[in-house]
Amino acid sequence: MTASASARPIVKEEYEEDKEMQNELKLLVDKITGTDVKLIPSALEMLKYLIRTSTTSMTSVPKPLKYLAPSYNLLKESHKNMAKGNIKNSLADVISVLAMGTGGGEEARRNKECLKYCLLGTMKDIGDWGHEYIRQLESEIVQQWSENDCEVSENMLMPLIHDIIQFNCTHHAEIQACDLLMEIDNLQWLGNYIASNTYQRMCYYLISCSKYVDDTERSKIMQLAFDQYIKFGEYSKSLIIALQMNNDELVNQVFKKCRDKLILYQLAFICARHLYPLEFDQKIPECEEINNIASNSHLNAYFLSLARELDIMEPKLPEDVYKTWLEPLPPRLQILGENMDSARQNLASSFVNGFVNAAFGTDKLLSNDSGNKWIYRNKEHGMLSATASLGLIHLWDVDGGLTPIDKYLYSTEDYIKSGALLALGIVNCRVKNECDPALALLCDYVNINNEVLQIGAILGIGLAYAGSQRDDVLGLILPALNVSKSLEVLAVTSLACGLISLGTNDNEVPTNILNVMIEKHTSDPECLKSVYMKLMGLGVALCYFGARDAIDVSCNAMEVFPEPFKSAVQTMLLMCSYAGTGDVLIIQELLGMVGEKLEPTEQEKPVKETPKLKEIPKGKSKKIPDWDYGMGQAVAALAVASASFGEEIGMEMVQRIFGHMGKYGEPSVRKAVPLAIALSSISNPQLPVLDVLTKYSHDSDDEVACNAIIGLGLIGSGTNNARLSSGLRQLAVFHAKNPSQLFMVRIAQGLVHMGKGTVTLNPLHTDRMLLDPVGMAGLLIIAVSLLDPFSLILGKSHYLLYCLAVSIQPRWLLTLDEKLEVVTTTVRVGQAVDVVGKAGTPKTIAGIHTHTTPVLLAVAERAELATDQFAHFAPTLDGICVLKKEANVAS
Repeated sequence: MTASASARPIVKEEYEEDKEMQNELKLLVDKITGTDVKLIPSALEMLKYLIRTSTTSMTSVPKPLKYLAPSYNLLKESHKNMAKGNIKNSLADVISVLAMGTGGGEEARRNKECLKYCLLGTMKDIGDWGHEYIRQLESEIVQQWSENDCEVSENMLMPLIHDIIQFNCTHHAEIQACDLLMEIDNLQWLGNYIASNTYQRMCYYLISCSKYVDDTERSKIMQLAFDQYIKFGEYSKSLIIALQMNNDELVNQVFKKCRDKLILYQLAFICARHLYPLEFDQKIPECEEINNIASNSHLNAYFLSLARELDIMEPKLPEDVYKTWLEPLPPRLQILGENMDSARQNLASSFVNGFVNAAFGTDKLLSNDSGNKWIYRNKEHGMLSATASLGLIHLWDVDGGLTPIDKYLYSTEDYIKSGALLALGIVNCRVKNECDPALALLCDYVNINNEVLQIGAILGIGLAYAGSQRDDVLGLILPALNVSKSLEVLAVTSLACGLISLGTNDNEVPTNILNVMIEKHTSDPECLKSVYMKLMGLGVALCYFGARDAIDVSCNAMEVFPEPFKSAVQTMLLMCSYAGTGDVLIIQELLGMVGEKLEPTEQEKPVKETPKLKEIPKGKSKKIPDWDYGMGQAVAALAVASASFGEEIGMEMVQRIFGHMGKYGEPSVRKAVPLAIALSSISNPQLPVLDVLTKYSHDSDDEVACNAIIGLGLIGSGTNNARLSSGLRQLAVFHAKNPSQLFMVRIAQGLVHMGKGTVTLNPLHTDRMLLDPVGMAGLLIIAVSLLDPFSLILGKSHYLLYCLAVSIQPRWLLTLDEKLEVVTTTVRVGQAVDVVGKAGTPKTIAGIHTHTTPVLLAVAERAELATDQFAHFAPTLDGICVLKKEANVAS
C-alpha cells in the first residue's frame, strides 16, 4: 500500500508535465500557422529548441515528435503557402524532422519527405537534430540515389552528403559514413574525412566489408585502406593488404616507404610466412639480413630453439603415438591387427615417424644404423615413401639435412633412390637457398628414362620450389610432359609445375599441360578415366590460384573433354581461383552443382561394354574403370570448402550444408563430404566437427570411412588433441580387421601428433588475415587425391601425402629483439573476438591466460603483450614478432 501510494503523485506530476508540453506545442503551432507574421520566427526557434533537446537521446520516441504528429499536415500546408525566405527554410527543417517520426506516416517515408524538406531547409547544423535523424536521411539518400529521380539531382545532394559524412566522422559514427559512401558508390570521398584517431576502426571495417562485394568494388576498398595505412605509417597492415590483393607494386611501395630497420625485419617475416618471392635490392645496410629472413633460412634454427624451450627434443617412435597398450583388445587380436598386411602397417609407421618427428632432425627408425633395415621392411613404392620420410625429419634444415639423405642416392634399389630424391626436395621445402641444392641434385633425374626416379625427382623439385614462380625451374621439368608416356609421371609433373607457378595467372604452363591432356585424350579416349588425368587437371588449376575470374582461356580449352571429366576439371579451376575468397556467388554456384541430379544420356556406352568385361575369364580386367558421373559434384563439394575458407560465417554455414550433402548426396559426393568438412576446419578440432567425422568413420562405404578417418587427422593435425587421440585408438580397434581403414587410422594418428604438437597445417596466418597459397595448394592436392583413395593414397601413390610438407608451419608466437635473437616476454593469450564495428575499445581476446614466450597458439587464439616493456610492429602477435625495448621503461 505504501509503495503504490507514493507512486501516485509522481505519475500525476508526469501527466501534468505532458499536458503542459502539449499545450505549449499547440500554442507554438498556432502561432506558426497563424496570420501574424511577427510571431512566427520566435515560435519556430522555440519549437526547434524543444525538439532538439528531446532528440539528443532516442531510447524512446521523443515526446515533441509524438505530440506534433497531428499537426504535421497543417505545418506542411503552412509551409506551402509561406513566402520564400529564412522563415520558410526554418519551417522546412522542422517538417523534415517530424517526417522522421509518426507524423507523416507511411506516405512520408514513401515520398522521402524527410530528405525532401531537409533540402528545402537551411541545411545548417543538421547534426543538432540527433543521430537518428541523420540515419533517416542516410537511408532516404540511398533510396534517392538508386532511383535517380530528376526532381533531386546528385549535385543537390552533394553538400548534404558531405555534411553527414563530416558529422559521422566526428561523432563516433564512422561505420555509418563508410556504409553511406559504399551504398552510393563514392567511397573515394572518404579519404578526406579519415583522421589519425579514426583510421584504425574505419579501415578495419572496410577490409571486413571487402569480402562481400564484387571484385571491382573490392579493389577500391582495399586500395583506400592501403592508402590510409601508408599515410599513417602502418606499414605491416598495408603490407597485409598488398598481399591480400596479390599486388607486387603495392608490396614494393611498402618496402620503399618504410625506413625503420626493425619494421623492415617484421615485414620480411610476414613475407617469409606467406612465401612471397621477395627480392629486396635497395642499397641499405640491412638488405642482406632482410633477404635472409624472406628466404626462411632462419626457420629451422628458431624452431629447434622452441623445441628445446619446450623440452620436446627426445624423438618419438610410432608406438608412442599409437599407444596400442591402451587399445582395449586381447593380446592375440592386438598382434593380429598389427601384423595383418604388415608391409602396409610398416609403411604407415614410416609416415607416422616422419610426421611426428617433423623438423626435429632426429628419430629412432631412420637416423641411426638401422635405417636401412627399416626401409627394407617395406616393399617397392613403400620403400620410396619410407626413404622420403627422412625429408620430413630434416624439414627446413638445408645445411644439415642433405648429408643423412645423400647416402641413399647411391642405393642400387630404384625405389630407395627415388625416395631419397623426394626427401631432398622436402628438406628444401619453403626455404630458399642461394646454392640451390635441390635443383643441383635433382636436375639430372628429371628426364631420365626411369619412371620411378622421375617421380621422386620431379615431385621433389615441385615441393622444393613451390610458390617460387621461377622460370628456370619450370624450363627444366616442363619437357618431361612431352617426353614421358606414363600417366603417373605426367600427373606428378603437372602438379609440380602447378606448385612452382602457383598463382602466376600466366597461360604458358597450363597451356602446355592442357595440350598433353588433349593429345592423350585424342589417342586414347579411355585414359580420361584414370585418376592421374584428374591430377593433371589440378596441375592446370593450381596455376590460376587466386586468379578469381581470369580463368576463361583454360576453361574454354577444357570444353573438348567429354562431360563427366570436363565438369570435374572446370570445377577444379573454380576451386583454386576462388580459394579463400569467401565469394558468396561462387559458393552458391558450386552448391547448385552439388545439388544437381546427373543422369547420363549419351554416355551410356560404357554400360553396353560391361558384358564384354564379364566374358573375360578370371582376368584382372579392372584397369579401365567405368565413368564416375558424380566426379564433378565431388570436386564441387571440395570447392565449396575451398572458396569459403577463411571467412568464418561462410565456413560455419557451409559445414551445416555438408551435413545434408552427406545424407542425400550421390555416392561420389558422400565420399567428398568428410574431406570438405575437414578442409574447412584444418588443425581446428571443434567438437561438432569431430563428432560428425567420427560418425562418418564408421560408415559402411569403405571410401567414406577412409576419408572421414584421415579427415579426423587433418582437423587435429599438430594439436595433440587428447579426445581425438582417444577416438582414433577406438577406431583402430573397430577397424582392426580392415587393412585400408587401419592404415588411415595410423596416418591420422601421425597427423594429430605432427611435430609433437608444435606445428599446424592451417594456411591462414597473421591473425587469420592472410591465406598462404602454397599451404592451401598442398591441402587441395591431398583432398583431390583422396576422392579416389584406393587408386592413389591406398594404392601405389601414397607418396602424394608428402605434399602436406608445403603446408607444415610452426604454430608459435616467437618474440625477437633488435638483434633478431629470441627474447622472452609476458603475453596474454585467449580466444580471438571479432570487434569489427563495435563501439568504444572492446577487448579483442576472451578467456585470457598469461604465458611467457615462446608460446603455442591454436587456430582461433590471439595474443597481446602483457607488459609495457616492449613495442611490437606486427599487426597482431602471431608467428615471429620483432619487439623493440621501450626507452622510457626501466630494465
